[in-house]
Amino acid sequence: MLVKQNLIEFTNKIPSHVTLVAVSKTKPIVDIQEAYNAGQRVFGENKIQEMAAKHEALPKDIQWHMIGHLQSNKVKYMAHFVDLIHGVDSLKTLKEINKQAQKHNRIIPCLLQAKIAKEETKFGLSFEKIEEILASDEFAALKNIKVTGLMGMASFSSDDQIVSEEFKRLKLFYNKMNANGAGFSILSMGMSGDFKLAINNGSNMIRVGSAIFGARNYIA
Repeated sequence: MLVKQNLIEFTNKIPSHVTLVAVSKTKPIVDIQEAYNAGQRVFGENKIQEMAAKHEALPKDIQWHMIGHLQSNKVKYMAHFVDLIHGVDSLKTLKEINKQAQKHNRIIPCLLQAKIAKEETKFGLSFEKIEEILASDEFAALKNIKVTGLMGMASFSSDDQIVSEEFKRLKLFYNKMNANGAGFSILSMGMSGDFKLAINNGSNMIRVGSAIFGARNYIA
């Protein structure tokens, strides 16, 4: 019952307007079912085929979010059920999502991943590139996707000021885009270690795994 207890305790820490994505990657079905039984409905995975297998095995009212870096050639395995794709970082990937969504007569919601961290290992688009994509005729032609907001990952740093500044930059850009008519509703920022800073700087969706499910299970 540890997952249920953790989930209840964690949910009490966050405002009601913030959506909690329970990051269930590497976690067994039984743990996800326990979280589901405790009322959680939104789960995040970073591997498409693992997510597809869990989708088959678990209740169908779960909302599945793809939160990992996206390989275009695997989009087809989730196009029929995924509820939100967080980490889209190219027009090419948007085109592939659109193509696969079309096959299932769906419109798939997506978030564009902005690069806000200093670390080279982090994926993401510059703010300028995001504006360029959204203003392009190629993007306008994609009728089976909907960009509903932005996602960002801050630097892995113990300096709260650095992390806060990165989140703040993305929130300001999010506001600017909405002032220009983007119609965004989701700003996905914050994980187990920095969710409080993210919420304080405007996040309305956080991605949390270890605080709910415990340490990640790595498969050798």
